[in-house]
Amino acid sequence: MSRLAIKICGLSTLETVGAAVRAGASHVGFVHFPKSPRHIAADQMRALSAAIPASIEKVGVVVDPDDELLADLLASGALTALQLHGKESPQRAAAIRQRFGLPVWKAIAVKTRADIDGASAYTGAVDRLLFDAKTPEGAALPGGMGLRFDWTLLNGLAIGVPWGLSGGLSADNAAEAVRITGAPLIDISSGVESAPGIKSVDKIMAFCKAVGPC
Repeated sequence: MSRLAIKICGLSTLETVGAAVRAGASHVGFVHFPKSPRHIAADQMRALSAAIPASIEKVGVVVDPDDELLADLLASGALTALQLHGKESPQRAAAIRQRFGLPVWKAIAVKTRADIDGASAYTGAVDRLLFDAKTPEGAALPGGMGLRFDWTLLNGLAIGVPWGLSGGLSADNAAEAVRITGAPLIDISSGVESAPGIKSVDKIMAFCKAVGPC
């Protein structure tokens, strides 16, 4: 059985980056989206990335980015993957992947099984899908709001793209989420925070511990 991959997303300080590394996270995420309380600038992202071992993937989270923004974020080589969290089409995702040469993830907003089935359009265009809870209409953020969807909607999932689960996870429910969905990767942000955008070292450690040896 392969090891469960864990992504701690929305990190913004050396202290919490260090906690994610010590806890055994396989991936860390940095958000570059000014509307988010987890937003960090490109230079801060580069500084934090420098403190992370090469064995841990460093994922930059962006929302409907243009090529200029992506070129700036990727100039230093600090990131190892890009996560698209907006309304990017399969064509746009494929174009980003081809131009910048990094693995591309696409967040899929889920409320119904139809949302999951529709994700098959990204097969061949991205390297990973991330099933996340759909936020309310008109919400300022496309994710990171602590919402969860009905995990049983993923039962029988057969899709030719690696995938992960996000949305509403915590130390209290992560093991159950993995059991229900069989997710090979889980992604958490607000569930390890003491306040919006403020990560908790203790919660990061507890989350990883809750899903077994990381």
